[in-house]
Amino acid sequence: MYVDDMIYLGSSENLVAEFKLCMEREFEMTDLGMLQYFLGLEVKQVEDGIFVSQRKYARDFLSRFEMYNCKDVTTPMNTNENLQLADGTEVAKPSLYKSLIGGLNYLTHTRPDTIFSVSVMSRFMHNLTKQHFGAAKRVLRCIAGTVDFGIWYSSNSDLKLFGYNDSDRAGRTNDRRSTSGHVFGLSSGAISWSSKKLDEVALSSSEVEYIVATS
Repeated sequence: MYVDDMIYLGSSENLVAEFKLCMEREFEMTDLGMLQYFLGLEVKQVEDGIFVSQRKYARDFLSRFEMYNCKDVTTPMNTNENLQLADGTEVAKPSLYKSLIGGLNYLTHTRPDTIFSVSVMSRFMHNLTKQHFGAAKRVLRCIAGTVDFGIWYSSNSDLKLFGYNDSDRAGRTNDRRSTSGHVFGLSSGAISWSSKKLDEVALSSSEVEYIVATS
């Protein structure tokens, strides 16, 4: 029987070694050494920090959609693009679009810069058009030019927690709901990020900012 892979880590080498021995006494295990690759995540550990990326996954994903050699763009979404449910364009193929959005969602594990765009694209899973599909392919074009991007976690002992949050107001023209976003980091790297549509309909810019800050 094979079970899931497992990562164990700690600040004490003795405790890590003790934990490993305890697990090996109970289960038949294979020790693969220092973490390098895990579920599509590539981990490079050096003396001054750790770099986490999905370079191989991104390349394979681009090849799967025949976008590996496409012309890249600098942003995952047009600044003033306002996608709507009914935009007058032809209906696109649902299965291909769902597969595309699913892969992009997994890429957001190391790409906080794409999470807003992917969140917006995910809202059209059941009412998609060719315009929506084109917007999703733009995210791929952005990734094509930034496949080496990831998150750097410095070993710097100055572990300062920082965070940012923001929201638009009534950005969704279909239901007048706002979209919020936040990112929190520790020292050099992001540790938590999100972009989602709010359940409430805010009546003012101040109200939506309070809702986001509170959540």
